[in-house]
Formats: sequence, structure tokens, C-alpha cells
Amino acid sequence: MAVTPLNALHQFLTVARHRGFAPAAAELGVSASALSQTVRQLEERLGVPLLSRTTRSVAVTAAGRKLMEQAGPGVAQALGALKDASAQPGEVTGTLRLTLPSGALPFLLAPLVPSFCQRYPKVELDLVVDNRKADIVAEGFDAGVRMEEYLERDMVAVRMSAPFRFVVVASPAYLKRHGTPKKPKDLLLHNCFAYRSSNTGALLPWDLEKGSRTWRLPVRGAVTTNDERVWVGLAEAGLGLCYVPESQVAARLKEGTLRLVLEEYAASVPGLFLYFPSRARVSPAFRAFLEHTRQVLNPPARTRTKER
Repeated sequence: MAVTPLNALHQFLTVARHRGFAPAAAELGVSASALSQTVRQLEERLGVPLLSRTTRSVAVTAAGRKLMEQAGPGVAQALGALKDASAQPGEVTGTLRLTLPSGALPFLLAPLVPSFCQRYPKVELDLVVDNRKADIVAEGFDAGVRMEEYLERDMVAVRMSAPFRFVVVASPAYLKRHGTPKKPKDLLLHNCFAYRSSNTGALLPWDLEKGSRTWRLPVRGAVTTNDERVWVGLAEAGLGLCYVPESQVAARLKEGTLRLVLEEYAASVPGLFLYFPSRARVSPAFRAFLEHTRQVLNPPARTRTKER
């Protein structure tokens, strides 16, 4: 088949979404070299570079990002319409792309995804676990999952979880060897696993609170990561303290392999929200996912739009 501008546009958008030719080629069922040639021809046709290529990475240029933002939703809508055209009456089809942080996995995967896939077998779920704050419009996501403080402006947000606590935990063995912190400032004397922001590269402090008082502690330790799941295993092995959503360690706390530290200072957050652009066209697949989320998770009622 001859490569038309629309075909080339679709292929460019796939490369830009994956940030690489190899995974995009695998999705499209073409060779990486043929895909690279198609994108180059599109760049020559437009007269601007869309991608910045190195031997190790592919980045989207300013012109490429503008093209993603303007053309991406339309191409996704057209592809969805083609799938919908082949569906039986009342059957939900399509692809649903979600971005979510690793901390959201316990809230989403076990209770929600298996039952959704069973109920809607013709919907393809593309879940991208990434602690980086993604631009869901430019990167072609239908929606994202984040805590309220990280939501962008002009987004519709639907609650997925009740408010929860961030807690400090350590193994009994660590506490026996090094003692148990009694006050927030004591954490500065302990091996505390630090979290590095995927967006800024900065080390994030641990937030604690009690009544009207709050503490932001610039903790440091032997291990720094951008995925809190790494900490839990290290803390359980007795190497230090970690700071995580309480749900992530509930089973270990019950088993006694981890213990709460400074529980009276645990900070509460409003919860997790599913968010999407207020001006977006909601596909049948995404509408089904929204309804399924409400039915299965049954979070406290709260939906709101953040205004500029």
C-alpha cells in the first residue's frame, strides 16, 4: 500500500507516543527502517523536523509536539470510529490508553482491570505505568490517574479512591538495631529511602502532619529511586525506612514484617482521581470504563472540574 500523508501521520504519532522506532514498528507491524523512512518523508513534506534522533533516544521537537496536540485526538477518533463500525449493536470496542503511577496499581489492577476485561472483551487496555507527569493530550492518552495535587488545570476529575494516608514503615529488625524514631526530626538520623521526581529529578521530602502542624523532611538514605515499590522490599529486608501509601504495605503490616513508625504523624491525602480533558470526546470504551470504575470501586461521590 502506498504511504499517504494520513498513513505517515499515524505512523509518526505512534513513534512519538512510544518515544522510539522499535516499539512503534512492533505495534504497526512494519520494520523500524521502513518506519524511519516514512517519518523522514513526512518531515521533508512539511519542511520541519518532527523528531530529534540520537543513537540512544528519540525526542519530539516543538513542531512535532504541536502536530501531536492538534492531530493526535482526531486520528485517535478516526481509528476508534473504524473499530466501532465493525462492532455488533450494543457491543463496546476500541482501545483505551491510561497513564498511572506505580502507587496506583493496588487501587486499579486487582479490583478493576480483570473484571473490566471480562465484561468488555473487545476493548483493548493500554496501561502505561509511569511516575512521570505525562501530557495526556500530546501523548495520546484517554485519561490518567494521579493524586489531586498533581492534576492539571481544565481537567475533569473523577474520584477513584477514598482519602488515604502516607505512612513511614520499617522492619522489626531495623528498629531493633537502630531504634524507633519518636519525633519527625529523628528521621534525619536514619537511613530513609529517598524518592526522586521523574519530572524534575529533585529529591522529594517526606511530608508529616499532626493537628495543624506540618513537617517537610529532606530525608536521605542509601537508596534513591523513582518507584516506591522498590523501597518496600528493602524496608522489609531491614535496610531502612520508607514512606508509602498505607494500602501498599497493609498486608505486610498485618503479617508483622513491617511496622508503622510515627503513626500519629501520618499525612492524609485526598485520594486518587481519574482525570481527562474537559473538552475531550469521550469514546464508548472510556465511557464504559468510567461507569465500571464507579460500580466496582464505589468511591465517595465527588466529581469536579478544575477551572483556570
